[in-house]
Amino acid sequence: MIHYHGVPVTPTLAASRFLARRHACVSMAHPSQLPLVAEVCQSFILDNGAFSRWRAGDGRVDPVAFAEWVAPWMRHPAFDWCLIPDVIDGTEQDNDVMIAAFSDAASAVGLSWSLCVPVWHMHESLDRLRYLSIAYQRVALGSSGDYATVGTDEWWHRMGEAMAVICDDDGRPRTKLHGLRMLNPTVFSQLPLASADSTNVARNMGIDKAWRGPYAPLTPETRAAVLAERIETHASAARWSQRIGTQINLELVG
Repeated sequence: MIHYHGVPVTPTLAASRFLARRHACVSMAHPSQLPLVAEVCQSFILDNGAFSRWRAGDGRVDPVAFAEWVAPWMRHPAFDWCLIPDVIDGTEQDNDVMIAAFSDAASAVGLSWSLCVPVWHMHESLDRLRYLSIAYQRVALGSSGDYATVGTDEWWHRMGEAMAVICDDDGRPRTKLHGLRMLNPTVFSQLPLASADSTNVARNMGIDKAWRGPYAPLTPETRAAVLAERIETHASAARWSQRIGTQINLELVG
């Protein structure tokens, strides 16, 4: 599983040390550290910024602007893929329209469609998830609507319904899955994700009151390293077990 850490990470010196040899997710809403990410990370993905806009009540992502922003990075050796612009809490029709608009925009700037990943929002129908899993090589899972908070009982119930649709009888997904805002080991260790992202490290490395005791890390760089290690020492599940709380990624050791 690839762990994509969201940026920006501050201060810049801490960012350069933390991001070196790691994987990063850069949002069009916060693009300032993209040159640094491209220079020091093993790989990176580009996010359309819909979540930031949704939180700020700032309207929808412009698919043309996003395609033009992504295009220059498409051939960078460390670039993995980008997230197709989506409408969080929108209807399926809203998101179909957005996908179509972005397809036209991507074609206009020469952006390969194989590098573009759609979002299935958890309030959308399971039929839509089934279609996306057939039509695309990778699908991103987004928490939305009544399932906007990752990890609640309602969220897990809905995720179980989604896994039943997208996995075969052995619990193995038919396409690559990416978990949006799912870089919590208690979550991704139970799901057969190929990758996940979050801004957990960037948000918590600078909160002094969260670090107590005589052995508390004193610098942002050290805090970031501690947080990342706690995340990266866990793998995703090899398959969906249908039992929440059971991690299936130990098959190599019997």
